Amino acid sequence: MILGVTLPTIETTYLPDRHMFALWTWTGRDTGPPPPGVGEAATLPLVVPGGTTAQLRAGSVHLQVTPVQCALVEPERFATLAVDRPGNSTRAWQSHLAGTTAPLPVAAHAVPNAQGTAIVDAEHALSVLRDTAETAARMRSGLQADLRPYQVRGIAWLRETVARHGGAVLADEMGLGKTVQTIGLLADRAGQGPQLVVCPTSLVGNWVHEINRFAPELRPTPWRGGPVDLSSATVVVTGYPVLRGHGSGLTGIEWATIAYDEAQALKNPRTQVAKAARALSAGAVVALTGTPVENHLDELWALLHLVAPAIFGHRAQFRRRFVKPIEQGSADAAARLRDAVEPVLLTRRKDQVAASLPAKIHSDLLCDLTAEQERLYDSLLDRAVDEGFGTGAGRQTRILAALTSLKQVCNHPGLVSGEMTELAGRSGKLDLCTDIVANNLDNAAPTLIFTQYRGTGELLVRHLHEQFAITAPFFHGGLAQGERAAIVDEFQSPDGPPVLVLSLRAAGTGLTLTRAADVIHFDRWWNPAVESQASDRVHRIGQTRTVTVTTLTSATSVEEHIADMQRRKSALTDFGAGTGIAELAQLDDDRLVEILRRKRGN
Repeated sequence: MILGVTLPTIETTYLPDRHMFALWTWTGRDTGPPPPGVGEAATLPLVVPGGTTAQLRAGSVHLQVTPVQCALVEPERFATLAVDRPGNSTRAWQSHLAGTTAPLPVAAHAVPNAQGTAIVDAEHALSVLRDTAETAARMRSGLQADLRPYQVRGIAWLRETVARHGGAVLADEMGLGKTVQTIGLLADRAGQGPQLVVCPTSLVGNWVHEINRFAPELRPTPWRGGPVDLSSATVVVTGYPVLRGHGSGLTGIEWATIAYDEAQALKNPRTQVAKAARALSAGAVVALTGTPVENHLDELWALLHLVAPAIFGHRAQFRRRFVKPIEQGSADAAARLRDAVEPVLLTRRKDQVAASLPAKIHSDLLCDLTAEQERLYDSLLDRAVDEGFGTGAGRQTRILAALTSLKQVCNHPGLVSGEMTELAGRSGKLDLCTDIVANNLDNAAPTLIFTQYRGTGELLVRHLHEQFAITAPFFHGGLAQGERAAIVDEFQSPDGPPVLVLSLRAAGTGLTLTRAADVIHFDRWWNPAVESQASDRVHRIGQTRTVTVTTLTSATSVEEHIADMQRRKSALTDFGAGTGIAELAQLDDDRLVEILRRKRGN
């Protein structure tokens, strides 16, 4: 205080779901701008004193939820941060981080609940901070990943929740890393017995790859029936169709953990796959989904019943207490439901954790080939080998033809066989792309899909119409300039189409498509710079959201070789298709075939 004037103080509130500290200014009467140069700026709803100036001076105040301009800081940095004019909450939190105790004033844990009727309890905030810090320490030795604070919190939350309730639903928005958070839990529980991951068939290879990448002490094993490897640190990975058809081979085993990825596949409890899931026994059950409710609240009950049947055991009671009143417009019932699911369901959106995120999230997904794709891929390669690759300039031409056919099979076998009557269920890549688009449609998130092939683009347009009854424009090199401009204008409009399919080369530069923040690369290009330029159609001035870029790669195929080449080549290197073919043409036939042949042991 100077001459009777109270200087503003810097207060600090811990954000449990993000494992971050929010620093904000309190003038004694109101909140002010965030402390400059401290951390990422964000505006958050916090609980602060309210009332008129006279009421505040008289001490007659009430607490109210108010948007507050904050600076977000990670706990490790905040612990030693020199804060100018620290308030009581700032001093208290820094004391706790230094290992001493101090009372936590309301400002230190002033995070409102979903209804704005209560705030986080001080003891709960301290407990979350301690448990998450402990988890971070454990993960340094058990997980080879650079985790963001909210991801560390996600792993800690999973540990706490399965210990307390036997199961959990992690419902973070797509792109926030549900897979790596779940692998953190699997690594933490590795000593408790064999574990099981059930996912869409197209993602089995990706799960095996990601477990090997992030937790090399675990032993991921793809399973399609037969004997089950139950040795130490084993994680069995299987698809939902295998669970439905061969699930009896997984019963009778006491799994330490079962994780169901894209768990909306179990939203109907009467289906065979849902019954097969409930027949399994586990110490902990985790459901992963970006869309816990796709059509109606009964689907949410199915997931809650799967992970925590002791709490959500009676569907009729759930419908009576929540579903019917909410359908009739009851806000109280909606509030009761949020309170009821909070102990076992965690959901966070990109915009909530944006300060913890880079401007662009990259997600590389491996997709398994279907049996039809495998047969056709092997047949085409055998034919190319029998005919020979030749020498000289003709060798490059023959290699390009063989490579194009194999990459087309990876996209969809019908592109090569000509059999296009039914599209769904025949391509792991197409099925996974469909799941991503379905999630984005549910979240009203416009999506760009890039492909290098005209035929693939036309197939995608047809498939999207058949699956979702939407008309997706196709931006490609065969269009006149006026047609291209019309497609861009239409997509950028607020009521534009939800999906836009684009030719990688025709649309890779010069366009602004910032209405979308989600990009899918359906096939692999030789030069990573070309893919990056295409992604920058949404990641540019005018974009206000975190951009998610998903690249689909067919596992065990030549596409994995292309991905490896991309990792070796700088994005600044002029490494186009011609250079890539020339590099392959320099190899002898044995080495060339080794690269092109499917790696069945992957």
